[in-house]
Amino acid sequence: MNDLLFELPLPELFDWKACLDYMARSPLECLYRTDGEGVTRLLQADGAALLVRLTAPEPGRLRVELLGGERPGEAGLEDLARYIRDWFDLDRDLRPFYKLAEGDPLLGPLAERFRGLRIVGIPDLFEALCWAILGQQVNLAFAYKLKARIAEQYGESVLWSGHRYHLFPPPESLLGAKEEDLCALQLSRSKARTILAVADLLAGGTLSREELLALGSPEEAEAMLTAVRGIGPWTAQYVRMRCLRDASSFPIGDVGLHNAVKAVLGLDRKPALPELRELFADWRGWEAYATFYLWRVLY
Repeated sequence: MNDLLFELPLPELFDWKACLDYMARSPLECLYRTDGEGVTRLLQADGAALLVRLTAPEPGRLRVELLGGERPGEAGLEDLARYIRDWFDLDRDLRPFYKLAEGDPLLGPLAERFRGLRIVGIPDLFEALCWAILGQQVNLAFAYKLKARIAEQYGESVLWSGHRYHLFPPPESLLGAKEEDLCALQLSRSKARTILAVADLLAGGTLSREELLALGSPEEAEAMLTAVRGIGPWTAQYVRMRCLRDASSFPIGDVGLHNAVKAVLGLDRKPALPELRELFADWRGWEAYATFYLWRVLY
């Protein structure tokens, strides 16, 4: 019998199956496992790793159960609830987005097709930055393999019912690593250098999610991120979208976005950047959600 930790109320315009379908897009994902009913993941609370399972057996409620680890105290439960709300963007009112999509020839059909899908986030800044860095100029399958190698080499894991669940390592775990160590995992030297620099900044407190969120604008957060060597506009915009919860983030240079727009519009070529800016002009303030829904047509 699983230990019920708590239940979270689900917002209007939330579809659990749509989120699970998105999360099931790659069998190479090493940080969680999905099935038809829920997702199982190793998370941290009260400084300890907990294996938790999330399901939505009845409408409007997300059930969070403990499969392995010590039950956390009240502060740990609050941290866990905060993480899950962030993970699935549960505090966002999506009504303005769907209002915007109504009647739009491109966004309207996507909003209907994926209605209730939330941007599934990456609340941990180090994990978000590493994932974005690993994904630079490589295919998604190889990026997943690189992430798994880092998690296996530097993170905690537990074995449960024949499956191994990994916790993405904290930045402190990589402080003793050398570029050659990461290159041995098949990271390029530039990616290894950037990840180690990011680990150093986060572990030392020079960079934090709280600090980025406290800045006056998302553009200031992007400027702080791109000041780090190896982090360009695409990486920063991706982190704004998946970690900082900036609905206006627009990763205009994303190859997947270009391919999605090409497919949806039936173009014989990828759209040019001015065309994308014009296309997204009517979706101002919701560029991240428009991008996420366009990505969704690719798999």
